[in-house]
Order: sequence, then C-alpha cells, then structure tokens
Amino acid sequence: MTPAASVPYVLGLDTGTTTLREADHLLRALAAELALPEGVFGCTHLVRDGRPRVSLSLAAEAEPVLRTVRDRLTEQGYEVSEGAPDETGRAVLFPGADVLTGTLTLAELLARSAIDRVTVLGTPGEPAPETRLVTREHVRPHWQDGRLVLAAMPATGGILVPFEDPNPTPCCADH
Repeated sequence: MTPAASVPYVLGLDTGTTTLREADHLLRALAAELALPEGVFGCTHLVRDGRPRVSLSLAAEAEPVLRTVRDRLTEQGYEVSEGAPDETGRAVLFPGADVLTGTLTLAELLARSAIDRVTVLGTPGEPAPETRLVTREHVRPHWQDGRLVLAAMPATGGILVPFEDPNPTPCCADH
C-alpha cells in the first residue's frame, strides 16, 4: 500500500528543506507541535524539478485529522497540497516507528511496526525471521509497490543494519 492507497487522506507539504536530515527533524517537530495521532504516516520525497529539495507528506485514515493540520500549516506559511508528491516516499513517521530501537529480530520488527517486508542488499531471497537487525535508532523504510519495505545490509557477526546510515559521511569529506 502506498501512503495514498493505505489511507484515504494525504497532504503534500513543500517546506523548502534541502536535506533528508533537515526534513526528518521538521517532520518530527511538526508531529509533536501538531500532536499528530498514532497511525499517521509522515514521509519524505525527493523533488527534482529544477529546484532540488525534499518535500513531505502526511497521510491519515480520517480526513478531519489532517484537515485541521492543513489549516494550521497553511497559517504558518507552508505550501500545502492534496496528495503526496510521488508513491515512493521514505517513511519517517509510521505506526511502530518509535519502538524500533536496539537490536530486534526481523519477526519482531515486522510485528511491532507497519513495515511489511525487509530486503537485504545483494541477496535474492527473504531473510529469515530470526535474523537480528541493529536499528541504530534510524529505520527509514520506503514505499515500494504498495508495501512499506526496509532495505537492510549485512554487517559483521551475521546481523543486519538498515541501509540508510543515520550519520552519513558527506561527499568528498576526505578531499
């Protein structure tokens, strides 16, 4: 399910942010400020239309929840639209996101959150449910073919870690 398919009401939010880190912080700050209820999805979307940036989307099952949010965001000067910018958003806020900390088995990760599937880079099949994942407190699944999918990669000791590093090295850092 894409955010738009799984929940009937979706808002797009163009904030002018230019990095994923900045967009993540903004999504979390808005969720706290607006007291978004559990079950709201908050995603980032890379926009490449001549003015590269990261836009946001919020999706909820009940239109009244986001209608109020839309009004408050518009009052704050944000550009708000109906629908997500695309169907491949990177989920920052999703049911269960806050409990994905420490080391979990993949079975625990799937049972505790809205994530539907875990893929492992460089492997063709599904990883075993008992495989351990060190979350690094940074789990960012993406919408793929209507499912929330976490890309992981192998790490030392037979464990997995999410593909997205919470503290990436900037390009050309060693130059």
